[in-house]
Amino acid sequence: MAAEHRPQDVPEEEAPAGASSQESTDPFDDDQRSGDERRGADRRSGQDQRAGAAAYAAAQGTAPPRPTPIVPGSQPAEAEAHAEDDGVQQVQQDLHEIATKAEKADEYLALAQRTQADFENYRKRAARDAALAQDRGIAKLAKELLPAIDNLDRALKAASEDGSQLAEGIKLVHTDLLSALQRVGVEPFSPEGEQFDPQLHEAVAQQPIEGVESGIVAEVFQQGFRLGDSVLRPARVLVAA
Repeated sequence: MAAEHRPQDVPEEEAPAGASSQESTDPFDDDQRSGDERRGADRRSGQDQRAGAAAYAAAQGTAPPRPTPIVPGSQPAEAEAHAEDDGVQQVQQDLHEIATKAEKADEYLALAQRTQADFENYRKRAARDAALAQDRGIAKLAKELLPAIDNLDRALKAASEDGSQLAEGIKLVHTDLLSALQRVGVEPFSPEGEQFDPQLHEAVAQQPIEGVESGIVAEVFQQGFRLGDSVLRPARVLVAA
């Protein structure tokens, strides 16, 4: 039998060293290398700029400004101090506003008190003026009625002698009229037997009278009338000398 012919396995050729690494280069590695190169260039540029600034400052005779050293823990303390100052200022502002409002309140209270006092004075003055006006009106009316009352007195004396019904009618009219005047404060007065007072009495005559002291009202010719403390008409009298 003829022997079977089997193809021999051909060994694979190995890729040269370095070729695989070049062919399998990752694009991310290229970007990273580019970034590193750019950062390195920036650092060198910053160093060059600082060196140039130092050289320029040395040429001008001045030193470049040094950064203020930061003391650990100083910033919180400063912030706390600033916060405390702000709080004090806020309290002072609030106190100032409260004091201003208190002053305004005192001004308004004083104004209200003055207004109330003025109104009270006005009310009293208005009431007093109204009372005076009423008294003047009553006095004026009473003075107009006094002659009629005097005539009724004379008619009553003349008619009382015969005791007729006419005398009774005159007496009723006279009494009603006097009562009406008394209701508004007008009162008659007859000062017989009293000491003569020129403020209340009008002396018609003066003569010596037996048994009557000097200065005493001996006879009343016409009764007087007064309204409160005001004399509407003095009484006409005879005074003993």
